[in-house]
Amino acid sequence: MNTVIIDEGALEGMESLLGEQFDDTLMFCCAEFERLGGEILATIHSDVPTATRHAHSLKSNAAQFGASSLSDVARDIEQSLNNGDLSQAVAATEQLESQVAGAKDKLTQWLQSR
Repeated sequence: MNTVIIDEGALEGMESLLGEQFDDTLMFCCAEFERLGGEILATIHSDVPTATRHAHSLKSNAAQFGASSLSDVARDIEQSLNNGDLSQAVAATEQLESQVAGAKDKLTQWLQSR
């Protein structure tokens, strides 16, 4: 399953919390999704502690801004790495790039449609 799920309630909550800063912050978070995803892919075979930290950050950032399915993938990567299951973590990364791109697209569309 690689469906991209966005929790609009979480987005609306962050919009209410951040006010005028919401749009810029959301765009920054989308860029962070890309950066963190790339860092996970770049370090997963060579620096597990760093990959784990990046997965944790991606999980949290994605959840805060309603990118639920991206957060789930990052959580799977983080938990697998914490459990010493590199093969499971690598398998979870197969969805990472499409989840990052899909979340960015859906969040941008949501922003433009409101």
